[in-house]
Amino acid sequence: MDTKLKSDIAESAVSTELLSRGFNVLKPVGDRLPYDIAVDANSKLIRIQVKHAWYNKKDEAYIVDVRRTKTNRRRMVRKKYDDNDFDFVVVFIGDKRVFYIIPSVVFNGFASSISFVEDHKRQRSPASNQYRENWQLIK
Repeated sequence: MDTKLKSDIAESAVSTELLSRGFNVLKPVGDRLPYDIAVDANSKLIRIQVKHAWYNKKDEAYIVDVRRTKTNRRRMVRKKYDDNDFDFVVVFIGDKRVFYIIPSVVFNGFASSISFVEDHKRQRSPASNQYRENWQLIK
């Protein structure tokens, strides 16, 4: 699968999950905005950037890039998001059907990527675990 298809799958999965949890989901036309979807929560617009994590066999972890990637025919440019670009990031781990709901200030605090460990071999829970399926953050 190419990255655009993975993004489309992640956006659909996040939208479906939000709808099933009673959120009113809005989808912007085009992809020029720094967020992918929004929810209307009590007349307040909450902007959400959706990311699809990929599995890194070497690290035995799922990885997501914290930068936006723009590509044209000559080069690929990566740039950090601004804290006011969106309110939350929802990271989708497709093969596990797991979601991480992360506030933008936390997400943007990482330099280039975030690792998510879904293996229970560790002695202690990873720091990212507080965001795993934590949908009440959006409310």
